Amino acid sequence: MPTRREWLQSAAVAGAVLTLDPLLLRAATGRAPGAQDLLARRIPGTDEHLPLIGLGSSASFRRMAGSGDLSALAEVMRTLVENGASVFDTAPSYGDSEEAAGTIAAELGIADQIFWATKVNVAGRRGGSADPDRARAQIERSFKRLRVSAIDLIQVHNLGDPPTQMGILEELKAEGRVRYVGITSTSKRQYDALAQAMRDYELDFIGIDYAVDNRSAADAILPLAAERGIGVLVYVPFGRTRLFQRASGRQVPEWAAEFGADSWARFFLKFAAAHPAVTVVTPATSNPEHMLDNIGAAHGRLPDEDEQARMVELVEGLPEAG
Repeated sequence: MPTRREWLQSAAVAGAVLTLDPLLLRAATGRAPGAQDLLARRIPGTDEHLPLIGLGSSASFRRMAGSGDLSALAEVMRTLVENGASVFDTAPSYGDSEEAAGTIAAELGIADQIFWATKVNVAGRRGGSADPDRARAQIERSFKRLRVSAIDLIQVHNLGDPPTQMGILEELKAEGRVRYVGITSTSKRQYDALAQAMRDYELDFIGIDYAVDNRSAADAILPLAAERGIGVLVYVPFGRTRLFQRASGRQVPEWAAEFGADSWARFFLKFAAAHPAVTVVTPATSNPEHMLDNIGAAHGRLPDEDEQARMVELVEGLPEAG
């Protein structure tokens, strides 16, 4: 079974993803550009479905956005949309990611094919009170950077002063400028506070960290989301680069092919997506080859409970990342 690198270096796929011509993408994936045949989940309480794999922008996308050369990111976003995915997750704190994505989407004419998810937090990483005027100004900058009149989802980033910032988001939702609202956290120390916020507010989404070697969210947060009908965006499903480091030099197990995991990326993403409370998994990348590989996790079936247990056992047996 090929590794992520070996799969991407195969002649047919490499030729497609390196040029990223739409016709070659169709040849590589067996689908026409824009085909909507990805595995999808319904946003709780609605009839709207989202493809299971999206795109995050907190890591290498963020770094590339600040470089001034947006060509690779343009190919990443084109690959996202032309292969049927739609969710793009960003935040004002992710450097130039918002502005770069908005510029690219406008130039490519794909802005209306993207589910735009961003965040607000002027309370700071360590909490404290959020100034309402500053929060509103930050949100207006997001509208300007993304170049849209309505944003699909805005979440309070890292549980920053929910009473103030959720109140503003609820106003914007009532006005029709924001379709969905939510709260995020990628810190286990905040999980109790996140659970309380999930009970206190009418949230459409939460954003949470979840991976095959980071399963704490499955103890209480994900079941609570399912109970309360809250959608879930999964962040850092690769543990940033941790899981790839742990699997370095090893081949994907042959048995993973039974559910279509023919690369480590798809192995890790399919695990995260398999939890029934998860709506979309949003791995970050600035590499169009990796974007295409990631989208492949939304094809075929997801691992069942026995297979998930086997995946956990395998990963727990890998060495810790250096």
